[in-house]
Amino acid sequence: MRSFEVCCMLDNNESINALNLTDIECIIAAGVKTDIKGAGIGDWNLLNNVIKSNEPDYLFGYLSYDLKNQIEKLESNHLNQIGLDELYFFKPIHLIIIYRNGSYLLQSPQSNLIEEILQTDAKHFASHQVQIKPKVSREKYIKNVQAIQQHIIEGDVYELNYCVEFFDEHARLDAYHVYQKLKQFSPTPFGAFLRVYDNFILCASPERFLKKKGKTLYSQPIKGTIKRGNSKDEDQQLILQLLNSEKERAENLMIVDLVRNDLARSSEIGSVKVEELFSIYTFSQVHQMISTVSSKINENTSAVEAIKNAFPMGSMTGAPKVMAMELIEKYETTKRGLYSGAIGYFAPNKDFDFNVVIRSIQYNANKKYVSFEVGSAITFDSNAEHEYEECLLKAQAMMRALAE
Repeated sequence: MRSFEVCCMLDNNESINALNLTDIECIIAAGVKTDIKGAGIGDWNLLNNVIKSNEPDYLFGYLSYDLKNQIEKLESNHLNQIGLDELYFFKPIHLIIIYRNGSYLLQSPQSNLIEEILQTDAKHFASHQVQIKPKVSREKYIKNVQAIQQHIIEGDVYELNYCVEFFDEHARLDAYHVYQKLKQFSPTPFGAFLRVYDNFILCASPERFLKKKGKTLYSQPIKGTIKRGNSKDEDQQLILQLLNSEKERAENLMIVDLVRNDLARSSEIGSVKVEELFSIYTFSQVHQMISTVSSKINENTSAVEAIKNAFPMGSMTGAPKVMAMELIEKYETTKRGLYSGAIGYFAPNKDFDFNVVIRSIQYNANKKYVSFEVGSAITFDSNAEHEYEECLLKAQAMMRALAE
């Protein structure tokens, strides 16, 4: 991976996958045959035309949160230190897909690529100690949560996902080594290592945004988080606490309803259904409440249009979605960029699978700027102190990976 200026690894990390919707364990894509970059205008049409005309080939890349501005009359004026384009996809020179049953697909001009990889020693380059600090103080966070709750009282929104940034502007990282540490501390089903020249995204996401398999669309929003216990008995108690929390169930249900509406825009009438509601899945750091919504895609809806109709994901905005995004811009201080966006791929048959970019470290090696964001859903019943503690809980694995 270190030999390529553009590469992507999508990794299930042998972890639980809600409803077991994937048969792929890991994908490695490296080198560029061709690529496309967002220009800040007309990017959805650009991607749609590329996918429609695509020769049988895989396409890997990302969709940034700020593509929302090309869907609705919205804007993002906060500083973006990472500096990624709003959209980027590439066709790889080398492709390895490892399936969960142990078989694999290899596409490469080097027939001995796997043997060469196995014989290559992984090198670790020393990193400077990172001094992570919050962009928003605890006190300011609490004031903002209280202000958001006033919007909820006034009926502007029902729920809003409010996020804050942690950063260091003098960081020197071995990005791949940090990713390996992040995987070790937080193995998740939608992990990703993505390099686009000087930019690195180290992702330990537990959440799927949208998947198309044949004629079926799947979305699996996460709303509801609680820490792991120190024993099996304590874990079970915490799981029951999360499962029976009226607040967490209400948050999850609001986003499930939003997702149902989003999928309905792309789907056959009457085909949208909730496959799983309020299921609890356990990861190394936390327990999460995950629901699954599915539908049958309309034959006149393209793959890119289905993504656009659901973008950005409701679990990272709130409801109603447009007003929530306007308030996010008002109360957050960082341009989200790829955070709350999606990383994934399009297959040759126009199927696709994209995650939600959360629990992710972004690093601009040229600027020496490293950043990650964490957030939670704010509702009328939210306790600002508890929401801040949830943010710190979600930050733990990233903090630890950057510290070692």
